[in-house]
Amino acid sequence: MTLAIIGSTGLVGTEIIKILEKKKLKEIKKIIFVASKKSIGKKIKYNNKTNNIVSIEKAIEEKPKYALFSAGSKTALKYAKKFNKVGTTVIDNSSAFRMQDNIKLIVPEINGKKITKKDKIIANPNCSTIQLVMAVGGIEKKIGIRRLVVSTYQSVLGTGQIAVQQLKSEQKGKTPKQIAYKKEIHLNAIPKCDDFTKNGYTKEEEKIIKETNKILGSKIKITATAVRIPTLGGHGESVNFELKKETTLLELEKIIKAQDGVEVDKKEKYTTPKEVREKDEVFVSRIRKDFSKKNTFNMWIVADPLRKGAATNAVQILECLIGLNN
Repeated sequence: MTLAIIGSTGLVGTEIIKILEKKKLKEIKKIIFVASKKSIGKKIKYNNKTNNIVSIEKAIEEKPKYALFSAGSKTALKYAKKFNKVGTTVIDNSSAFRMQDNIKLIVPEINGKKITKKDKIIANPNCSTIQLVMAVGGIEKKIGIRRLVVSTYQSVLGTGQIAVQQLKSEQKGKTPKQIAYKKEIHLNAIPKCDDFTKNGYTKEEEKIIKETNKILGSKIKITATAVRIPTLGGHGESVNFELKKETTLLELEKIIKAQDGVEVDKKEKYTTPKEVREKDEVFVSRIRKDFSKKNTFNMWIVADPLRKGAATNAVQILECLIGLNN
């Protein structure tokens, strides 16, 4: 089986390569590495072998079985269906297809069973959405959630390489060559992730709200505030959630612990964004009752936006597809 990686030199593409090297999926016989025009002809290493980076048009000509897209919405919208025409199934990390009714939005541990052989484009959710549904999916299924209030503390890794370089330049007291944020991010917190919409929310906040309900098949009332912070680790989320019926803290912890891919810290222990870099799990801590409102609780969720928030989830979707064809 041949696999194409679109955006293989980017932050997410690099993580996909690392994960595939570690997993050693025997079904993959060949990988086509695709990047922007300026990278065509350059070399990229995979399993200690040097490979040429090729154009996306060349990749289409080779008719791969699957293509992992991590190159942004414009590229996905332009090329995904061209890959479909030559028989390629596309897994896309951008927001291009997420809210389309006929496209499945997948977190394998939560709704992976919905994947079928007929799916030609599968959308990978927003990084903040993935870690949220991993923590609340079991709760919604077994108890029911009435309302979610989400505040995110998002690493610059989620924005990309320009954001990382902006932070590093500012830390050194230098003027960045390019900027991802109009305001300085070093020693700061920016309450704006992505562009503002007409209703006052940002696109990132709307992704969390809409994608969560699509994945869970729910109608939870959700509000979110997304904040960018000057870290190079994971995304953090402070989540307040009201349940549809009464439960105990012990039962709640039991449900969250039962979720594959989730690690729950013991009482008074907690995991920080710095500690989750290059880890595939979602970490939950500070689970506690909200004494100001009935049937309401709080928790802290952390995950690496490049791993479970993007690359790991995409590779897991790939594994689901491979499993269907075996």
